[in-house]
Amino acid sequence: MRRFVLGAAVTALLCGFTAPEATKDRAYYEKRGEIIWEVPGESKKIALTFDDGPYPVTTEPILDLLKEYHAKATFFVVGTRVEQFPETVKREIAEGHEVANHTFNHIYFQQKKNSEVMQSEIVRTEEALEQITGKKPLLFRPPGGFYNEQMIQIAKKYGYTTVLWSWHQDTNDWRSPGVQKIVNKVLKNARNGDIILLHDYVPRSMQTVEALKLILPELQKRGYEMVTVSDLIHNRDSVLNPY
Repeated sequence: MRRFVLGAAVTALLCGFTAPEATKDRAYYEKRGEIIWEVPGESKKIALTFDDGPYPVTTEPILDLLKEYHAKATFFVVGTRVEQFPETVKREIAEGHEVANHTFNHIYFQQKKNSEVMQSEIVRTEEALEQITGKKPLLFRPPGGFYNEQMIQIAKKYGYTTVLWSWHQDTNDWRSPGVQKIVNKVLKNARNGDIILLHDYVPRSMQTVEALKLILPELQKRGYEMVTVSDLIHNRDSVLNPY
């Protein structure tokens, strides 16, 4: 078997082939601080995140609920909808939530693309948000959670930290699986430092809104503080580097 492997490697070299790049897994990116999936710790803090908005039909009632339960959240927004619904973005900021970059056209980066396309998707949303809020967003989430080395480096180039979500907290609410399934996914798996994936753009579905009516009071009852992703990261950094 060793002879076969060695022979194949020699043949590949003689034919001009190169070995594929070694896979860079979650541990690699977490160690380098280039992607964040969750921020475990002793504090009972948890981050609710909402993708694909703004979309007033669902985003506005979500904001009402967050306000009612004194909860903060992070909204990963799509640039085209930012331009459509600037007032909803302004409300998110005014009420102490975090607004982050989720590309301009919700393009998936599961495969390498022209770097100019990737940069444009990030920069156009950044410019749209800066025009409305006066501030540059600091966090980036690739649509679908698809990423590659090229995307990571482009995000870093523009000053972003890439944020995904806790693997045990993917609610799949975009599929409209039923209110109780969304509720159970969050509450049965809640842990300190979780980053929970939800969506505030699910056309013709109010399941996420209805689920939040059960999730928010229960998390509050359990003693969780619902904070932005940046607050979660800052809390971790403060613990690791107290001085």
